[in-house]
Amino acid sequence: MKIGIIGAGNIGSALTHRLRATGHDVAIANSRGPASLRDLASETGAQAVTVQEAVRGRDLVIITIPERNISQLPQGLFDGIPGDVVVVDTGNYYPRQRDGRIEPIENGLPESAWVARQIGRPVVKAFNTIYAQHLLENGKPKGTPGRIALPVAGDDAKAKAVVMRLIDEIGFDAVDAGPLSESWRQQPGSPVYAQDYDAAGVRRSLSEALPQRQPSFTGTANSPGSFDAPA
Repeated sequence: MKIGIIGAGNIGSALTHRLRATGHDVAIANSRGPASLRDLASETGAQAVTVQEAVRGRDLVIITIPERNISQLPQGLFDGIPGDVVVVDTGNYYPRQRDGRIEPIENGLPESAWVARQIGRPVVKAFNTIYAQHLLENGKPKGTPGRIALPVAGDDAKAKAVVMRLIDEIGFDAVDAGPLSESWRQQPGSPVYAQDYDAAGVRRSLSEALPQRQPSFTGTANSPGSFDAPA
């Protein structure tokens, strides 16, 4: 599969390693340009490209950048991109630590639904509940007892199926977490967030989630601060 990744932070780098290790053709981009990705490209065999190039000629595009940077993506980035290209959002909203207040999210719009509105494309939410190091190192063969599972939310059944197959390929079980409107069940502060549960544990945690945002993931008048000193 031809995969474009926008964002080369912890999750983007981990996905680049894992997807290349399973034989996928990966193009990686960030806001600083291809030259800044030379080492990652050399380590993995991925192509270092511009953001615009990361979405062209791809079967699937993964957006893994801070929420506050979504609005800085090039205007019309997906113009002319076929509708069957799957777009994955891995993002998490950290208002007090990094992103500042985004009012639609504060008012209850699920994070990835907000992202979909900003980019003008449907998205599948995945890869947001696991630590990057665990994503990189803790994949296991299918059928391994206790295999870590990842929730996948989205409105297009075919797109979700593509993402769930990809998750299985890189060593994790995938759990259908429902439509994008229910993706708040896997947002920061939810029972499944940052937990290495198996499939049964993920399903249980999703069912136990409450729609109210936890105070530590709700913006204040002084947001943002930093991860060391949230505001």
